[in-house]
Amino acid sequence: MSSVQTIEVHTAPTYEVTIGVGLLRECGARLKTVLGGCRIAVAADSNVAPLYLETVCASLRDAGFAVCSYVFPAGEAHKNFTTLSAILEFLAESQLTRTDCVAALGGGVTGDMAGFAAASYLRGIRYVQLPTTLLSTVDSSVGGKTAIDLAAGKNLAGAFLQPAAVLCDTDCLRSLPAAVFADGAAEAIKTGVLSGETLFSLFEDGTLTDAPAEIIARCIRYKAGVVERDEKEQGERRKLNLGHTVGHAIEKCSGYAIPHGHAVAAGLAVMARASERLGWAEPGVSARIAACLEKNGLPTGTDYPAEALAKAALADKKRSGDSITIVVPKAIGDCELKRIPVTELLPIIAAGLGG
Repeated sequence: MSSVQTIEVHTAPTYEVTIGVGLLRECGARLKTVLGGCRIAVAADSNVAPLYLETVCASLRDAGFAVCSYVFPAGEAHKNFTTLSAILEFLAESQLTRTDCVAALGGGVTGDMAGFAAASYLRGIRYVQLPTTLLSTVDSSVGGKTAIDLAAGKNLAGAFLQPAAVLCDTDCLRSLPAAVFADGAAEAIKTGVLSGETLFSLFEDGTLTDAPAEIIARCIRYKAGVVERDEKEQGERRKLNLGHTVGHAIEKCSGYAIPHGHAVAAGLAVMARASERLGWAEPGVSARIAACLEKNGLPTGTDYPAEALAKAALADKKRSGDSITIVVPKAIGDCELKRIPVTELLPIIAAGLGG
């Protein structure tokens, strides 16, 4: 087997995130030690299935697993109840039991869909994450958040279910178009802003494309620590939503034509400018963040007006009654949760728009 890095995530239950090359070819042997003998339903979207589905299914069969697979249409537009229902019906038709497992093979949408299906089917069965994008590798595959979108907004129906294992095959990054790679860079840069200069400076230097495995490991270690301290997002974990309040609003306003990472990058830049202009952040932090995003092929603003963004954001799950919690960057490595009245969100977003 190939040389790998392994990170333990100490939730209930504890699981391992494995990072290395060729892991999809080895997934059967590696998952056998975690799952034992069972039936595995592999879920993948129509973009990923032609690339990796046969490799994964063959590896699982070679290890003795009974395997079935389900392919659904790619794209955020399909992260909804229609697709969820189809996956659940497939699991039932395939006669999966409570000792069986769902494997999410793909990006963040697949992880969300397959994970929510696993959390719902028979009131919860095991699932594993086999992320194939940088975004899902550094962020969504770890932590146990699963969700689908509703007409009212993104990720408004879901469940917490920690995976039994995560295998991050860095070979998959080679097949990513530049724009899709940049989507993942946005979440990695967000992690750098949260964690501090040591990680953030690597993105300023362009190290992400040179040493992706090490960057992935650092991002996962940071997120794992946060999740271990706040698994159900009652406090510190909410800081991982940095850039997401405005980012999710941009996604919704675009009808999800703007992908998640690009929207989060713009949302991060908007919030950083607002924080500095309102006197919450140290001088120059917003320019550093914007320059870093641009260096990694990401946007630093949006053409949607503040009114539309505020309206969309106020449908977000971060709202509680007449207040909403935003994440405010004050310096690299220093971000603050700030609960504000909903009436203050519009002027804050307005302060962050523009150059």
